[in-house]
Amino acid sequence: MNMGVPVAAGEAGQASPPDAMAGSNLLCLPSGALPAQLAAPPPELHPPLPAAPVEPRGTPLTTVGPDGPAGLTQAQAPETGALPAAGVVLAVIARPGQESADLGAILSAFRLHGAGLAVLCLTRGEGSEVNSTCERLEVIRPWELQVAAGLLGVSSVTIADYPDGRLGCVPPASLAEHIRRTRRRTGADLLLVADPAAAVADPDVVAVAQAACLAARQDALAVLARTMPGPGERWHIQLGQEGPAVRRRQRRAIGAHASQASAHAARDSGPGTSTDPDDHDVCGDADPRAGRELVRWLVPPVTARPANGQFGG
Repeated sequence: MNMGVPVAAGEAGQASPPDAMAGSNLLCLPSGALPAQLAAPPPELHPPLPAAPVEPRGTPLTTVGPDGPAGLTQAQAPETGALPAAGVVLAVIARPGQESADLGAILSAFRLHGAGLAVLCLTRGEGSEVNSTCERLEVIRPWELQVAAGLLGVSSVTIADYPDGRLGCVPPASLAEHIRRTRRRTGADLLLVADPAAAVADPDVVAVAQAACLAARQDALAVLARTMPGPGERWHIQLGQEGPAVRRRQRRAIGAHASQASAHAARDSGPGTSTDPDDHDVCGDADPRAGRELVRWLVPPVTARPANGQFGG
């Protein structure tokens, strides 16, 4: 797959060599020259995605925004166990790795049901306290994201250079406008984020969700969030017979983030590993949790509300 990763504070631009990362606000990472330690597994370890159905689930609905008909389609509110219908899903994340650990199974499920996938990562992940490699995080983590995205079936990856750990200091309107530009470029009709209510002590995830909700209301779109048990309307997406394959693909995508390997090992084997049936740990194939994901709407479909950036119900 010949996929580049635009890295910019604004719009994507011309490609630059990898060494330009430290002194430039713009870098395109070509997929054909990945470092050896990040090379994808052999083809037999990640077989190509099966042919997608011609028709995605659900029926597209035309929505009306604050200024009248938007002329856009978005996902119909699904029945329990179903994915919302979507042509292209744009996952918006705070830093590399969240596309795999938090949203990887849902992204794979959307791909299996015919949706195109795009990812917008608002930082380079340079604020992590963990680095299992000898490379600078702001250099290596975008490469890791590109590898993981390829394993999940993502066709468009954009990485901005907002400060990791300080997204809450960026005006929500600026983040929302970046999301809207990426949405227009990718043609996305559904936004996917991690639920801020499930992200303990991570203000960046809260900032991402707030900006996504603001952008969605301005463009009359819905925002879906992977979540945890709690108050409000939620439902399980049932992965069905594809569940084991989806989880294997998710684990491989997580493994592509070599710089965070020690953190993954500590989480998976530590005494604090959660047994909650809807936590954010990746389940084994034999685990009954492997076949489902819990989600809720932050901005429901067919919603016309003031563009105030507040989270939906």
